[in-house]
Amino acid sequence: MNQAVAPPTSGAPELSIPRLLAGQKALVTGANSGIGQGVALALGQAGADVAVNYVVDDDAAQSVIDKLHGFGVKAMKIKADVSDEDQVAAMFKQAINAFGTIDILVNNAGLQRDSAFHDMTLEQWNKVISVNLTGQFLCAREAVREFTRRGVIPEVSCAAGKIICMSSVHQEIPWAGHANYASSKGGIKMLMESLAQEVASLKIRVNAIAPGAIRTPINTNAWNTKEAYKALMTLVPYGRIGEPEDIARAAVWLASDQSDYVVGTTLFVDGGMTLAPGFATGG
Repeated sequence: MNQAVAPPTSGAPELSIPRLLAGQKALVTGANSGIGQGVALALGQAGADVAVNYVVDDDAAQSVIDKLHGFGVKAMKIKADVSDEDQVAAMFKQAINAFGTIDILVNNAGLQRDSAFHDMTLEQWNKVISVNLTGQFLCAREAVREFTRRGVIPEVSCAAGKIICMSSVHQEIPWAGHANYASSKGGIKMLMESLAQEVASLKIRVNAIAPGAIRTPINTNAWNTKEAYKALMTLVPYGRIGEPEDIARAAVWLASDQSDYVVGTTLFVDGGMTLAPGFATGG
């Protein structure tokens, strides 16, 4: 029996973030664990006030809030299902009432309901599409409405607002046994690019991050034994699993004015996973 053991340390550098987002207000969906938690904490370290969205585990959300307060920023938690239109509208209203506005949306909430295609139920398909794709549409729509209402405040940011859509390497790489998930991520790519094209003239920047293999609770079985970790590394040329902090740094940069000319781009943070690593030895 495989014993669950911590795989080798990733080698990810310690998170150290300059305060590039001082005075800005952010909302991160699915922010009480995994990548969302890492991004929320990094935005706080960079000086942003952060609204932490979650749908389960109030204690985990509160832990993120407590850590954010330790960075000297404002933070609040908002329980809301991003696939529910009314709950999304109420979430934005609550965040805007508390912070005055929202400058940054990180559309991170997502889930998996894996199945062989011939056994996949309509409920499994609809659940993944509604959270992963429709949820990003609903949140982005509310953000664009707020950004458009407020416009650019030059002393805060060059842009009227920034939206970061959390995608996946599986917007490019097919994934047998996960057709609903891969379809949702392919949809996010086109949603992000179409929205970016539409709102760029309003000084709203929309981009995406596509993580590869990241050490999070959603994929524990892929890295929590030595055997699993070794198999995973055959897909990652850089030779280590990613950490939420790797995604967090990218999110801070995309949300900052340092990336002001970056519009409609997917930033792959994947250790080279999209390079078809099997072909490194001739395929």
